[in-house]
Amino acid sequence: QVQLVESGGGLVQPGGSLRLSCAASGTSFTDMAWYRQAPGKQRELVASVTVGGGTNYADFVKDRFTISRDNAKGTVYLQMNSLKPEDTAVYYCNAKSRWTRRDYWGQGTQVTVSS
Repeated sequence: QVQLVESGGGLVQPGGSLRLSCAASGTSFTDMAWYRQAPGKQRELVASVTVGGGTNYADFVKDRFTISRDNAKGTVYLQMNSLKPEDTAVYYCNAKSRWTRRDYWGQGTQVTVSS
């Protein structure tokens, strides 16, 4: 059974930092990514990382967020610095099965940036 379990969300003041984690299990994964969805908006890609460590970022998080993964642990991380109120959203972990190319999603973790 494939599972993606996120943790690390919460309430933080503008300018603060948070680190999200996503533990993926049940199969092998290729690309892993973080998406986010704010109220009334579509889900959007935040950052992605390949199994080899190659990364891609949305323009709105470049130089503030860092995605990384530990293949041995099946875990992907998102280090978020210099957070802004507009970063407030539910953040979702995404992973693509190496064998079927199917996308799997975590349950989401709320990030709220507010003073």
